[in-house]
Parts: sequence; structure tokens; C-alpha cells
Amino acid sequence: MLELSFDCVVIGAGAAGMACAIEVANSNHSVAIIDREERAGGILLQCIHNGFGVHEFKEELTGPEYAERFFTRLKNENIKLFLNTTAIDIRVDSHYKTIICLSKDYGVVKLNTRTVVFAMGCRERNRGNLGIPGTRCSGIFTAGLAQRLINVEGYIPGKNVVILGSGDIGLIMARRLTFCGCVVKCVVEIQSYPSGLTRNIVQCLNDFNIPLCLSHTISKIYGKDRIEKVDITPLKEGKFDYQNTFSIECDTLLLSVGLIPENELSKKVGVIINPQYNGPAVDSTMMTNVDGIFACGNVVHVHDLVDYVTEESRRTGKFVVDYLNNIRPEREITVKAGANIRYIVPQRLNPDSKNKFYFRPLINKNNVKIVINIDNYPLKIINKPHVQPSEMISIELDKEIFNNIEIKKESTVEFSITQ
Repeated sequence: MLELSFDCVVIGAGAAGMACAIEVANSNHSVAIIDREERAGGILLQCIHNGFGVHEFKEELTGPEYAERFFTRLKNENIKLFLNTTAIDIRVDSHYKTIICLSKDYGVVKLNTRTVVFAMGCRERNRGNLGIPGTRCSGIFTAGLAQRLINVEGYIPGKNVVILGSGDIGLIMARRLTFCGCVVKCVVEIQSYPSGLTRNIVQCLNDFNIPLCLSHTISKIYGKDRIEKVDITPLKEGKFDYQNTFSIECDTLLLSVGLIPENELSKKVGVIINPQYNGPAVDSTMMTNVDGIFACGNVVHVHDLVDYVTEESRRTGKFVVDYLNNIRPEREITVKAGANIRYIVPQRLNPDSKNKFYFRPLINKNNVKIVINIDNYPLKIINKPHVQPSEMISIELDKEIFNNIEIKKESTVEFSITQ
């Protein structure tokens, strides 16, 4: 058995894992990254469209180009990269964490480390998560799988396509399939508003005259060997309006119905999972309830842009360095999501430092106010021209905002959206 020791082991070699590892390595700490794929880069490698890197590099890059920028940095750092390697268990004691891995190149690998960073990303919801009635025929794919089949493997999944869900991957695949000569019959969305970014609605649907059926869902799937058609039912006041159900013939159905943080390993080691976003609950330093185990990127909560993943993961790397240097926040207070906010990350705040928060609205409204209170005392009010659930909001709070405010151990900062 190969056994090695590091100051930090990062699980996942996507944008989050690479950005975090580079930040830790820059401070002369020993770092290893493990990833089950044969190449570093994660989901970026199959995203051949541009639009990445506008915030991080001030230019538009494709997914592989974005990944290459970080992989080039990675090679210049003293970072041990284990590819084709899967973490199957983590054992925690008072001083070290031991990660047991299975590796194609090394067999069983045992990595001892002072800190662990979860950066495993997320996975797609599938038909089993939705429970759509109908036959169990072929031709049903998640949008991400179809993207990999086309962009990496070189296969076209079908010719006449219906897409369920207006998430960003589904919208991008509507355009990609059109480029391949396929006919995208429509995109079906159960909500009364799109789930993806506005720019993707415009560039991927409107530019190609692909219909978007809001407040509709697929109520039944037909087909013996391969899918032949689907029933689409509108929703009226939140209920299925079966009288107005209509059918569309198709040979392919793509599901773009949300992402779930990859949290099996997190649960196995005793990390508390926040039910609002299904990722680890984290404090002001992005550390979980298990001492020395951090999390960043889409394994915590699903981000809109990879640039935001990188920014969050870079900050997490700095927090890991502080931990390794025995620097801890002297005090933390609770942060919670209030009215019209689905969740907020992180759930703890350090009043002696700058803090950055990410949250998603529950409403689709114009001209709103983001109100931040501490113990019902207003800290900050921000006017926003528009908010919608598909677009994440980030806000920074400087430590000076807490000057002249009495902070108690049980104090709570609450974020809410009002009109």
C-alpha cells in the first residue's frame, strides 16, 4: 500500500479543487489532489462553448481553455496529482485525517493529512428522482450526459429532441443539438419563469426560435424500445390541467432538472448537510462541523458561473492556510436566510474580518431591497432592480460595518428581500 502524508488533500480536480490547491501550495504547504477521472478539469472539459472566464481572466474562454489555465499553474506548483483515483473512505482522529483511495496506477493508496477540502462538484437529477410515469424506454438522457456524448465521445444522442427543464445545461444543449442538425421541439419548464440565466435564454432559445413552455411539465413517456412521444401538461394554479394535455413526438428526451451536490463522502465522515441546498453546512472559513475538513464550489451549493466557483475556492484555500498556521476566528455569529431567500452560504460570520455571502432569491421581482439585520437592527440595505431564483447574488460585508454594534454570542445576522 502506498502511504503518503500532506498538509492538505483536495478531493476533486475541477475548477474548485485546482484553485484551492494552488492557493494552499503558494504558502509552501504540501498539497495533493485526487480525482477519479483521467484528466484534471472536471465538467469544464466537456463544455466547449465560450462564456467562461469573463470575471476571472477578463476574456471569454471555452471550458477546456479555462481548465487549461489552472492546470498550467498546477504543474508549476509542488502539488501531487492523483488521477484515476477514487476516495472511498475518510478516517478522522484528533490530529490527522486518513483518506483511503483506490487508484488505477497505485492500487490502494493511504493519504494522511492535516486538512481535507471537499471539491467534488455536483451531479444531475435523473428520471428516477422525478418519477415521470410511462414506459422504461431508451433515449432518455440527463443534459450533462448528452453534452459529454456529443462533445467528448462524438455521438449524437438523437434527432428529434424535447428538453425538460430550463436549467443552463439544458439551454446550452438546445443550442448544441441545433448546431448538430437535430430538431429541438421545445423546452418544457414547470415553473412560471426560466431556471437558467437570462443570457442563455436569449442566446440558446430565442436566437434559434426554440419554444419555451413555462408552467408545463412532462406527464407521461411513451415508447417500446426507444422513446416515441411525450405528453406535456400545463399547470393551472399549481395543479395539473390534464384537459389541456398535448403530445409531442420525439426520439430523445433530455432532463435538465437541477443539480445535487456530491455529498456521499461528506455524510460518511459525519459532515452536517444543509437541507436548503443539500451541501455541507460551513462556517465563516468554509470549514464544516468536522474540524479540519473544508468544502468549496458546487459540492457546497450550485453556482451560476465557474468564475464564482474559482473565487470562493481561492478564499477557501486562504482559510486552509490560516488553519494550518493555527489562525482561527476569535468569534463567530450565526447567519440565516430570511424572507424570500432560499439559502445563504456560509452560515457563520466573523465580525472581525471581511465576509462574503452567496444566496438565492425565492422570488422573481423587480425593484426590491436586500435588507441585512443583526438582532433586528438594520446593518445594510441594498436596492436591486431585479432578482430571480436562477441568478445567485453575492454580497461582501466589511468588518467596519460592525463598529459601534454590541455583538453577543447569540447574535444573529439575517438576510431578507423585501419590496
